[in-house]
Amino acid sequence: MYAVMKTGGKQYRVEPNDKLRVDKLAGEPGATVNIKEVLMVGEGDKTQVGAPMLDGASVKLEVLEQTRNDKIVVFKKKRRQNYRRKAGHKQEMTVVRVAEIADADGNKATAELAKKPAKAKSKKADADADAPAADKE
Repeated sequence: MYAVMKTGGKQYRVEPNDKLRVDKLAGEPGATVNIKEVLMVGEGDKTQVGAPMLDGASVKLEVLEQTRNDKIVVFKKKRRQNYRRKAGHKQEMTVVRVAEIADADGNKATAELAKKPAKAKSKKADADADAPAADKE
């Protein structure tokens, strides 16, 4: 299951267990934040689209870390006027992990359910990888 949520004036397409950096959210590391601004929820060929928000849908985020982005240098100059100004800015960010997605019908997808076993390689792919490459001359 996936969802399109809105936070910090931006939209994010998320799935359970995804990690992402968003604009600062209130909460200490380990806390959970519930986002109610969900625009769309989908699973397979079934999608629910809000107009503009989807009532009853939510995305639960687990706060992993409060951090800051790299510095952005702001430099202003007017040529031949001896006018120069230099400033910097570091945007505060929150690193979160998607713990749960709930759609408008009450169906939920959690991070534990999202863990899928790794696909096994086919025997043919293993045989091709083990065979030495032939020298072409």
